Amino acid sequence: MDIGSLDTRITIEARGPGFDAGNQPLKAAWAPVRQLWASVRHKSGTETIKSDAPASVVQASIRIHWRTDITAAMRVRIDTTVYQIQAVLPDYTSRAYVDLVCQVVTGHG
Repeated sequence: MDIGSLDTRITIEARGPGFDAGNQPLKAAWAPVRQLWASVRHKSGTETIKSDAPASVVQASIRIHWRTDITAAMRVRIDTTVYQIQAVLPDYTSRAYVDLVCQVVTGHG
């Protein structure tokens, strides 16, 4: 993998831990886990209807150096744009990179 192709600084975020008074897990706020360099490629964009309102859906592939601690329960933030991780695709052959299949959905209002 060409190190020069990793030209975008991203932040990986995960839901923070938390429990209520009954020791039940809370759906906590998103918190930064780590910052990484990545190659971001936007694959497609479409217009759709979500909750009776128009929305745009952007598909992206985000390539990072090999690691095993990223899951589909996390998300990626680039500046103010939030990418939901749909799938984590590791390169098991060379263990050089991991591709994150991501989606951004933004409403129009």
